[in-house]
Amino acid sequence: MKVMQREETRKAILLVECPDRRGIVAAVSTFLYEHGANILSADQYQDNDLGVFFTRIEWDLAEFDLAEREFAESFRPVAERFTMSWRVEYAHAPRRTAVFVSQYLHCLADLLHRHQIGELPADIRLIVSNHEDARAMAEFYRVPFFHVRVAVSGEARAERQQIELLEEHGVELIVLARYMRVLSAEFVDRYPARIINVHHSFLPAFAGAKPYHAAFERGVKLIGATSHYVTRDLDEGPIIEQDVIRVTHRDRLADLVEKGRDMERLALSRAVRWHLENRILLHGRKTVVFD
Repeated sequence: MKVMQREETRKAILLVECPDRRGIVAAVSTFLYEHGANILSADQYQDNDLGVFFTRIEWDLAEFDLAEREFAESFRPVAERFTMSWRVEYAHAPRRTAVFVSQYLHCLADLLHRHQIGELPADIRLIVSNHEDARAMAEFYRVPFFHVRVAVSGEARAERQQIELLEEHGVELIVLARYMRVLSAEFVDRYPARIINVHHSFLPAFAGAKPYHAAFERGVKLIGATSHYVTRDLDEGPIIEQDVIRVTHRDRLADLVEKGRDMERLALSRAVRWHLENRILLHGRKTVVFD
């Protein structure tokens, strides 16, 4: 099955975090201009409470005169002058991605469809599951499928097998599309800010395994979904995206689950796309997500 690809300009993206002060935008813009950059977009945010400045600048590489290996050394004086924490990304190839899933397949189906029509700039290398349910879908989309059974007493062995698969396929991003297992601290530490999860609740409310049941019993009027980076602390990683939908006393538990799945699809696909497009800066337990 042929995957549609959007035509992309060869471009680079600079992401910066630093203490807020005058002259940052002028210094960065001047540097890029002097090296032939055609700026395609620029966005910035000042956290006035913390005194921190964030920016994302994207530019066309057609006439840019610095090679990738030369950029860091050339940009160093500007970065040191403003005490910048920064990184530059080059949009040459889609990121190699793995999707983990269990038995709920709605998020997986949504990701694969968006990938097929060119909405997700990812190279989905493999699907990993602790159940066989997703095999047929993976075969339909022609993505390699690997069943890694996770026994109660064999979680460490399963994770070793998963890591071997990730390394074999050179995976850069892991998406947990309703993967209903808790990853170990050792696993998470191998992929900092490179594991994105969707939780079927508007965190921090109703964390845990059965948030819809808890929301139904509490009689809430809004339910939602949260997509976040995975950290050692369960369901407490930096939040990337959230969405909500209104419910009423007429909705049964099954209705909440059905409505919630739509929110899960949207929250996860947005978070994954924004990560792939280098629109996210982490700052402590928070994220700055540029439009």
